[in-house]
Amino acid sequence: MAKWMIYGANGYSARLAVQAAKEQGLQPVVAGRNREKVEAIAQQTGLEARVFSLDNSADIITNLRDIKAVIHCAGPFSATAAPMMEACLQNGTHYADITGEIPVFEHGQTLHERARESNVVLCPGVGFDVIPTDCIAACLKEALPDATELNLAFNAGGTLSPGTAKTSVEILAGGIKIRRNGELVTVPRTWNIRDIDYGRGPRTSAVIPWGDVSTAAWTTGIKNIAVYIPAPGSRMMLKATSLVAPLLKLKPVQQFLKKRIEKSIPGPTAEQRSARKTLLWGEAINACGQRVEARLQTANGYDVTVAGILAAGKMLADYQGEGGYFTPSQLFGPRIIESLPGSGKIEIL
Repeated sequence: MAKWMIYGANGYSARLAVQAAKEQGLQPVVAGRNREKVEAIAQQTGLEARVFSLDNSADIITNLRDIKAVIHCAGPFSATAAPMMEACLQNGTHYADITGEIPVFEHGQTLHERARESNVVLCPGVGFDVIPTDCIAACLKEALPDATELNLAFNAGGTLSPGTAKTSVEILAGGIKIRRNGELVTVPRTWNIRDIDYGRGPRTSAVIPWGDVSTAAWTTGIKNIAVYIPAPGSRMMLKATSLVAPLLKLKPVQQFLKKRIEKSIPGPTAEQRSARKTLLWGEAINACGQRVEARLQTANGYDVTVAGILAAGKMLADYQGEGGYFTPSQLFGPRIIESLPGSGKIEIL
């Protein structure tokens, strides 16, 4: 197997992936910006370490010179994904990451032709964001090829990692996004509140700015897409919380919240992760009103992310196919989620 790298190896999900890689006999290069933390991980695991920032493109390229694939895990991806993608394109290194940020997916799509000509794979979102939902989208499109509307949802719950919590602050500050008539549009938090049965009875659910409004459009060609999660409390409470959402756009508020997150959120324990499975749902609707649903249960989202990191590393280190921008279901296949530990089968209803 050619050399591959986990960049941002000291992050919550990446540390879990490094440990799992070591247990499986894999030898990724561990890398990141924090010398002390990255070298400590390398010493604990016996893996090669590289320390470099993403501020200097020449430095990135030098450190990727002998790397066949990099799995990028250092957020916020809104700031870090573009320079890493660019270095990978210049160096001929395959790129994957674990982002869920819509602008990162949209940026990657603009690089499709360059990636194809360079024979480089660009595949953002090889974690819980967005492997399970992308697979559901692909399977629903197969079940209803003329679908014009796609709705996806998941019920994850549980404790967040520090990186996820900080990224969530940024995402929510950007507003709630859906896709309508092929365009990304911003809607209120209270847009189209609905009851969704994730498999254990109806739950009041509201839209979130999840990456599938970009990736599922690329996967399926469907022009109307929204993603939901269970919303705690009543519809009135959702309306009340939407009133304070504009405060998240203020930089001092974001900085305050991120500092609090760093001090107070360590990330879920192994016991917490194993106790909390994730339920996913989707529906596709065509212009005649015909409708199909799908359900899926997976392991905890962080465990799905760890499995996705390793799957991407192993595949891309030996990849011999064409380059270009891919979604996870396009790169791995529409039922890749079913092969990841703790996942069931996608059930089309």
